[in-house]
Parts: sequence; structure tokens; C-alpha cells
Amino acid sequence: MLQPDDLLAIPLWINGHAYLTMAPAFLDVRNPANGKILRRTPLCGADAARKAVAAAQDALVPWAAHDAARRTALFAALGDALAGYAGHFSRLIAEETGKDSDAAVAEVAAAVALLRTAVAGKASGVLGVIGDTAMPLLAALQLAVPALLAGAAVVIRPCPEAPSALFALAELTGRCGFPGGVFNILHGGEAAVEGLRAAGAVILF
Repeated sequence: MLQPDDLLAIPLWINGHAYLTMAPAFLDVRNPANGKILRRTPLCGADAARKAVAAAQDALVPWAAHDAARRTALFAALGDALAGYAGHFSRLIAEETGKDSDAAVAEVAAAVALLRTAVAGKASGVLGVIGDTAMPLLAALQLAVPALLAGAAVVIRPCPEAPSALFALAELTGRCGFPGGVFNILHGGEAAVEGLRAAGAVILF
């Protein structure tokens, strides 16, 4: 799993696997408290977006056909796995956002509760979910999890300045038995968002 002291380019997560890409540019992810470069976010565009959306589209029909109780059980297992790594995730959030430790711990705890107790929404199809800096883990999950429980597949574009927690969660989906293509991570800025739109994803902010 991604470690806080690794200086690396954060991979994408497509079709259930880490996916390395030569992006046209990279953004330095810095600790706001001291300016230290922690890792780098690839600023992907249309090509990577198409790959991520294609993986989600391929996964959509079998995922939607899953028994709803099975989907709920997968998310409960993911919540349990996240709880087991709560300290790791809170450190990632704190160092990339400048949040104090208590706020980062609270965000992870809220994400665990969401994964364990969320109910299905009404969204369907392939959704592009746009993360933010204020809550780099929780905000995207608040949009993605009810949609996934309803049978949608998602491509999440994390905040480029704070991408690590969502990528680490994607790794946990693989460990918890999520089908490939259901939960995808695409890094980048506006070009990535426009690439998702062009590839047919419905964008959720």
C-alpha cells in the first residue's frame, strides 16, 4: 500500500489494477505546512479517460446484475478494511491538505461509517465523480457509494493536490473482492474531466 514517505507518481486505478501512464504533465503534491514535495499526480487527458470509462462500461452490466445484498456486503467489508488502516489514511489526508490530525481522523471515521451504512441511490450507468481538496476522501465517496450500491460504475477524479487517500482506497477495493472496472481512479485536471464527459460519463461534483 502507498506509504506516506514514498516520492512517486500516483498510479491510476483501472479495471481493478494500478495503471501507470506517461501523462503529458505532472503536478507536485506538496505538504502545505512545509512545502515538501510528497509525490506527483499525473495530469491525464482524453486517452486515459477513455480507458477508464471503457473499463467501467465493461463492468457495468455484471455489476448491476449483482444481488443488492452482495454489493452491500462488499462495501461493509471495504469499511472494515478502511477502519483497519485508519491511521495510515488519516496521515495521507493530513499531510496533503494541511488538516490537523483530529480533522483527518474524523474524515476517515466518517468514510468508514458511510461505507458500512450507506443505502443505494438512484444513479445508474457510468459516472464521473470529481473529488475536492476540503474532504479528499469523504466528498467523493458521498457521491460514489450510493451510486455504486445502486449498480452504477464510477470513475473518480481525485483532487490533484490530494490524490493519495482515494488511490489507497482503490487498492483496498481490490483486496476486498470488488470486480474490476467498477471503481476506477483517473488523475488530472480539467482535461481529465472533459475527457470523462467526451467518453460518455455523467459527471457528479
